Amino acid sequence: MVRHAADARADAEGRARGEDPSDADDAAAADQVPAPPAYAPAIAARPDPVAAVPWGMRVAAEAGWRLLVLAGTVWVLMKVISAVQLVVFAFVAALLITALLQPTVARLSRLGLPRGLATMVTAVLGFVIMGLVGWFVVWQVMENVDTLSSQIQDGIEDLRKWLLNSPFHVTEDQINDIAKSLREAVGANSEEITSASLEGVTVIMEALTGILLAVFSTLFLLYDGPRIWKWFLRLVPAAARPGVAGAGPQAWRTLTAYVRGTVIVALIDAVFIGLGIYFLGVPMAVPLAVFIFLFAFIPLVGAVISGALAVVVALVTQGVFTAVMSLVVVLAVQQIEGHILQPFILGRAVRVHPLAVVLSVAAGGMVAGIGGAVVAVPLVAVTNTVVGHLRAYSRELALRQAEAVADTAPAPEQLPSPPTRPSSG
Repeated sequence: MVRHAADARADAEGRARGEDPSDADDAAAADQVPAPPAYAPAIAARPDPVAAVPWGMRVAAEAGWRLLVLAGTVWVLMKVISAVQLVVFAFVAALLITALLQPTVARLSRLGLPRGLATMVTAVLGFVIMGLVGWFVVWQVMENVDTLSSQIQDGIEDLRKWLLNSPFHVTEDQINDIAKSLREAVGANSEEITSASLEGVTVIMEALTGILLAVFSTLFLLYDGPRIWKWFLRLVPAAARPGVAGAGPQAWRTLTAYVRGTVIVALIDAVFIGLGIYFLGVPMAVPLAVFIFLFAFIPLVGAVISGALAVVVALVTQGVFTAVMSLVVVLAVQQIEGHILQPFILGRAVRVHPLAVVLSVAAGGMVAGIGGAVVAVPLVAVTNTVVGHLRAYSRELALRQAEAVADTAPAPEQLPSPPTRPSSG
């Protein structure tokens, strides 16, 4: 009776507090649930899916999607560049010409000329010299084309006789078959040759447009280059602006050194190879020397093509001996240029590994033809300079931040010195 009365009193107090007596009964019933039997198997909790993936696979996945994003960005950038390829090449040509002429503008400005007048004088002299060189090459070719044609015919006949009497056992029928195959190939591709000549008008118009764009871009870069650079820096995020501001002048010095060094090396190649083939009696030695100068701006490949052109002209006009001697002259000059002149003139600022040169020229040629092969190596050299400067700047910035944190950190409390042991003596 007393227990029932106590339970009833507890229920009444619980209702007064807003509690449900059935909840207490459920809790008491839960306390009385029997434990599972000892023979029941233990079920382990499933691990987190992220933790179940191996660490190496997670790192590879993280790097993989970032590489895919970069590849997509590069692909879109290349598509955009190919759509405006003429404008891009004109601006790159203007940058190269500006790198060649800008030291002259700076020198004239130091002599007291206004920057506008110094820019005009330098640009006019530079473009006049380039135009005269182009006119001279065309004039020499047009003047010697008839003589060269007859010499080529005589050279082909001499080459045919040499092949008949050579130890290669070439017969008259084999030579006639080769000539017939060449004639048939030319006849079969006559339509393509005609269409290519018609497309040449479009190419000439594009070339003239690119030349005009390059001229105007060069004038503005020479006159207003520092202001254009400051405008570009305002487009860079503020956090990265100091590093880019320091990398820009170094990149420009690298490009200037590359262009000036390449011009000097190309001029030396053209002069000495031109003199060599001139004394050997090869016709059109001066136009061939100009072609050697122009092709020297394509690293490695250009020297091979221009040298082979000189040797072929010597072969078909003067015979095998003159061709061999021309090959000796070309190889000797190119070996001296590659092992002595380039390291001395270009220096360490624009030194690029030969493997990087070959791969960059090949990639540039595949992407954008001759223009891509020309700009590939200076692009790699400038990129190498910029990356090196940004890496050094990031290390210096991290070191400064560490020193600042160390200077602002509170000094450690003075700890008591450990007690000294008495000497046993």
